[in-house]
Parts: sequence; structure tokens; C-alpha cells
Amino acid sequence: MTRSGARDVALLATCQALFLTSMAAVVAAAALIGHQLADTKVLATLPIGIQFVMTMVATVPASLLMKRIGRRDGFTVGATIGLAGALLGFWAIMEASFALFCVGLALIGAANGFAQYYRFAAADAASEAFRSRAISLVLAGGVIASVGPLLADWSKDLFAPIAFAGVFVTMAALYVATLVVLRFITIPPPDEEERSNTGRPLFEIMRQPTFIVAVLGSLVGYAMMSLLMTATPLAMKYCGFGFSDSAQTIQWHVLGMFAPAFVTGHLIKRFGTKRIMACGALLIGLCAASNLHGVTLLNFHVALVLLGVGWNFLFTGGTTLITEIHSPAEKAKTQAAHDFTVFTGVAAAALLSGALHEAVGWQTMNYAVLPFLAAVLIGLAWLGLSGRTAAASTAAE
Repeated sequence: MTRSGARDVALLATCQALFLTSMAAVVAAAALIGHQLADTKVLATLPIGIQFVMTMVATVPASLLMKRIGRRDGFTVGATIGLAGALLGFWAIMEASFALFCVGLALIGAANGFAQYYRFAAADAASEAFRSRAISLVLAGGVIASVGPLLADWSKDLFAPIAFAGVFVTMAALYVATLVVLRFITIPPPDEEERSNTGRPLFEIMRQPTFIVAVLGSLVGYAMMSLLMTATPLAMKYCGFGFSDSAQTIQWHVLGMFAPAFVTGHLIKRFGTKRIMACGALLIGLCAASNLHGVTLLNFHVALVLLGVGWNFLFTGGTTLITEIHSPAEKAKTQAAHDFTVFTGVAAAALLSGALHEAVGWQTMNYAVLPFLAAVLIGLAWLGLSGRTAAASTAAE
């Protein structure tokens, strides 16, 4: 790593921390705000579901825009959209408008589509040997995001008696801070060859076993995390817990998501990407087991910590695999295809979360994640087998 590369990774980690702090605040409060504003309570998680849909929609144009104007300017566009969404969310709560709240979260979701590329920008700034650690260190910036639920709890009554409006004022401040930090990032924009060269056809890249398994791991890890995390505040509400309890649970979850990132890159280099991803799938399985075991506060805490660590291992591993299979000219479309597919699943999980909780209940939702985790383990085994087969064929030649 050059000194400027290390500095850019640190700044990207700071932006990631600010982005995820605002995200954690939204996750802690959005379902409850939706429940407060919606006439039909089954729509309580619709706003956060729309947020994830817009994240999905924004991933492709965000990546292609960054290919044209560079990472820093692209992130600036995203943060500006997020600021507009936070201000609109505040207005929606003050006006008690469910429709406006959905639009505000849609803008925040679009901003998140840009922010997802902080980890890939870290890979751009790092050498090949340091790449998995750079990705992991940027994700580690999310440790600070564990204060997000506490921030939501602290700010929810700033405009009492109107609950939760203050959450979006604090989010707006976080977006302003992000815009300031972005001014100091020095990752150079793409050169003319990278902007004009397209590389291999996207379908050819997507047919590779490594791409398929990377997407499968990231998709299942993120979608199952979204499904259970989004429904947890509702499940806790039905079990008689207050907002402070659910905010604390989300705080532990966010810590579980990002604290391991300080060592995930090292673990990947030591044990291999596929083994760490397999551990991630097993940890999410243990999360479901904890939720099925009981509905005490301890069960919710343990489950969401395990869910966070499992997500970290699967998502960092999937991201690392993706960076290994494309040329510089192919990175925009390859990364966009990965994130678009992943956030399609995340959006579907978030949209269905509230309805599933109402329709089938908390226990059935936890049972439902297990077949998806099994699919990840089978995919990783297949990738390992195909790799050994290819190596054997090369040796025979």
C-alpha cells in the first residue's frame, strides 16, 4: 500500500461508518415509523422495503456513472441524494404522511446504492495482496455504526410530541459530514482506456463458477440478514419489549456485522475465502436456532450478533471473490451485476418481512432461512470441486 492508498482506505472507512450509522438508525426506527403512519399495519415494513428496492435499482447506474466520472464524484452524487431523502423523511413524519415517508426512504435507498461501492473503491486503492484486507477494513468502519440505534433512541423525541422526526435530522447531519470527508479522497478517475474498453461480454463473466458462488453467498447472506433484521423490532414489539430494547438489540447486531471486519481479511488470507463463507452460512443457521429456542431478550441479542457475523463473513468473502475475476475495464459491469442481483434479493426480503411476520409468524420465518443456507454450502462445495478438477486438468496437460 502506498501512503495515499492507505489514506484513501481510511477515508473510505470513515464514509462507510457515516453511511452505516445512518442506515442503522433507519433500521431501528423505520418499521415502527411505518407502523405509526400506515393505515394498514401489514404495510409497516413497506418503506424500508422500498428503500432496498431503490438500492437495487441504483446499483447499476451508480457503477456506470463512477466509470465515467470517478469514485469521489459518484459518491458525492449519492450522498447528496441521501441528504435530500433525510430531509424529506423528516417532513413526512411532521406531516404524518406515509406516502412521503416512502419517497424519502426511496431517495435514501438510491443513496445507499452508491455507498455500497465504498468497499470496491478500497479494492481500487489497494495492491492485490492487500485487497481482501482493504475491503474488510472499510467494512470495519461500520463498527461505529453500532451507535446508530442509540442515536435513533436519543433523537426520536427531539420534536416531541411527534416521535422519530429527530432521527432524520441527525441523518441529514451525517450526510453533510460525508460530503465533507469525500473532498479529501484522491482515488484517480478512470483513464480513457478503462472508460472506453468493455472487456468480455457480461454473460461470459457471469457464467464463471466463481461469479455464481460469489453472488450466491452475498445474496443469501444479505437477504437472510435483511429478512430477520427487519422483522426483529416487530417480533420484539409483539413480545412486549419497548423501543429501547429493540434499539439495543439492533446495536448489538450492527456490532456483530462490522467488528469482525478487523480480522476477516486476515482470516480469508489464512484459511481461504470459501471456508470463511461456509462459516458465515453456519453462523446464520445458529442465529435461526437461537430465535427458535426462545423469545427472551438474550435470545434476540445472541441471534442478531450471530446474524451480523455470518453476514460479514459471507459478504466480505463474496466481494473478495468478485474482485478476482474481472479486468479493470470489466469491473464496473461485473460489480454492478453482483450488487444488482444481491440487492434484488435484499429488497424482496425486506418487502416480504413484515407481511411474512404477520402471515406465518416469527418461528416459521426462521425455519425458512435454512434451505437458502444449505444452497450456499452446496455452492461452495461445488466451487471447491470445480477448482480441483481444473487444477488436475492443467497438471495433466
